[in-house]
Amino acid sequence: MLDKTDRTLLALLQKDCTLSLQALADAVNLTTTPCWKRLKKLEDDGIIRARVALLDGEKLGLSLTAFMLIKTQQHSSDWFQQFVAVVQQMPEVMAFYRMAGEYDYLLRIQVADMKSYDAFYKRLVNGVPGLIDVTSSFAMEEIKYTTALPVAP
Repeated sequence: MLDKTDRTLLALLQKDCTLSLQALADAVNLTTTPCWKRLKKLEDDGIIRARVALLDGEKLGLSLTAFMLIKTQQHSSDWFQQFVAVVQQMPEVMAFYRMAGEYDYLLRIQVADMKSYDAFYKRLVNGVPGLIDVTSSFAMEEIKYTTALPVAP
C-alpha cells in the first residue's frame, strides 16, 4: 500500500522526472538514503515503469493524431499473438487497447500527415488477416493530454 510520502514522490516525478534525489528528499522531509530506498521499491514493484522525456509531436512534424477502431472475425490466441506482434513493430502506434463493445481494438496513432496515415493503414491491413472493419477518426485539436495519473496524496 502506498503512503502519503510515496504518493507525493510519484506526483513530483510525474511533473518532472529530472528532479535530483536531494530535491525529492527535501520535498518529502527525508534524507536521501530513505528517499532512494522508496524510489527503488517503487521501481522494483513496477509502479514506476520508466523515466522518460515527453516529446512534442507537432514540433517533430508528427501533427496528425488518429484513433483507429478495429473489428475482427478472428479471436483465437494464435491470431491475437500475431496481431500484437505486428502492431508492436509499428512505431506510429502510441497506444493499443483490446476493447469491450462494438469494436474489438483501439489504436492511437501519431503520424506526419494523411499520406503517412494511409501508408500506415495499408501496412496494417496487409499485415494482419481477418480485419473486417477498420475505421478512424482524426483529432482536430488536442485539448488535454497528460501522462500523469491522479496519485496526489
